[in-house]
Amino acid sequence: MKDFFYAIEDLFVNVLFAPYDALRALELESWFLANAFSWIFLIIGFVAMVYWMIQLKTFNDNNEEDKSVSAHSYL
Repeated sequence: MKDFFYAIEDLFVNVLFAPYDALRALELESWFLANAFSWIFLIIGFVAMVYWMIQLKTFNDNNEEDKSVSAHSYL
């Protein structure tokens, strides 16, 4: 049973957290390059949000959403 938990530890520490370790090491070498990754992720998130808002506006303009009071069960 101990081996199972050590395998989980090994998976997380040596495999799944490896990109974070690489980014931490990159920051010590080049602060601008490390922050470039952050800006790339922010731009991707912003583009996704704009796309989602355009899709919501499209459905709203077509009157496809049921806006009645009993439309959702939690209301």
